[in-house]
Amino acid sequence: MDRDSPLRSGGEAELSALTGPALLRLQGAVVAAVSHARKRVVQGFVVFSVIFLLLWLAAFLYGSFYYSYMPKAAFSTPVHYYYRTDCESPASFLCSYPVANVSLMRNKKHVLTFGQAYQISLQLEMPESPTNQELGMFMIKTTCFSRDGGHAASSARSARQQLSTSSSRFSMLRYRSDLLRTLGTLLFLPAFLSGATEQKQVLEVELFSDYTDDPYAPSVTAVIEILSNKVQIYSSQLYVHAHFTGIRYLLFYFPVLSALVGVSSNFIFLSVLFVLSYMRLLLRVRWQPEQLRTDGPVSEREGNMNNEREDEKDVAAGTAELLGPIQTTPTNLSQETHGTELQSRHTLSQAEVNETEAA
Repeated sequence: MDRDSPLRSGGEAELSALTGPALLRLQGAVVAAVSHARKRVVQGFVVFSVIFLLLWLAAFLYGSFYYSYMPKAAFSTPVHYYYRTDCESPASFLCSYPVANVSLMRNKKHVLTFGQAYQISLQLEMPESPTNQELGMFMIKTTCFSRDGGHAASSARSARQQLSTSSSRFSMLRYRSDLLRTLGTLLFLPAFLSGATEQKQVLEVELFSDYTDDPYAPSVTAVIEILSNKVQIYSSQLYVHAHFTGIRYLLFYFPVLSALVGVSSNFIFLSVLFVLSYMRLLLRVRWQPEQLRTDGPVSEREGNMNNEREDEKDVAAGTAELLGPIQTTPTNLSQETHGTELQSRHTLSQAEVNETEAA
């Protein structure tokens, strides 16, 4: 047992020595893989966020352009007529022509867009009564007025000819013979009895086929007058339809294709701007470390300048020290030569004195 225990401990030590580096390598590989995956996830999220933001901006720009550029395609409003009933003659009930004043404003804004052509029509719902059948052909007159009361519209038309001043159009019910009316009544008798349908005709009269509003005197009201005091009307409706041309025609009749083209073009333009801005930022970030390596920070540059100044001072001091002995040596030499000359003169004078004394 004592012999086996050292063997076991030695085997365990060898096993731990072999598995330790492998576990460390495996742990390092797992950490690297996790960090790489996290980095990829963050990059993917950033790319998705940028693409989503660019798409949202492209769609917003296209929607803003469509809302500001496209006028209202259709507009309808009920028409309510008023007339006088204080007739002197008891045979007639309507003492004047039915007249309606229709506003061309909605929420304090003009319904008609400047420069856009419109088709304006009036829809009349009329009963097939004997009075309307005997009425025959009648005329509808329409006049548009500006805010100051001036005539904004200046066109009139009959059934085939276009004249001037106001818009007029002849209208009448469709003819149906007695036999046809009788057969229709018998065929739709259950519907007539239940009230699901009525004996009426819907008459649509085109008032303006190509009306363009004046930007200097825009129309705010339209006065519709039926030139007959015997006409019978269930209800009436005014319709305004826009005639689109050019880009507006494509935007209105091909909305999906126009939206795809508009959003795609905006997305490409915004993507190019984003890529250029990002590249400029990257280049600026790359240039800054190089600038720091060549020039150094401000404090280091100031230190270098101070060191250069001190070196210049040291050089100047060294040159002064070197030049000092050279400048002082001639003066000392001159002083020494002057002293020797004085001493020689003194000795010569002393010798002459001695000679005179000896003589």
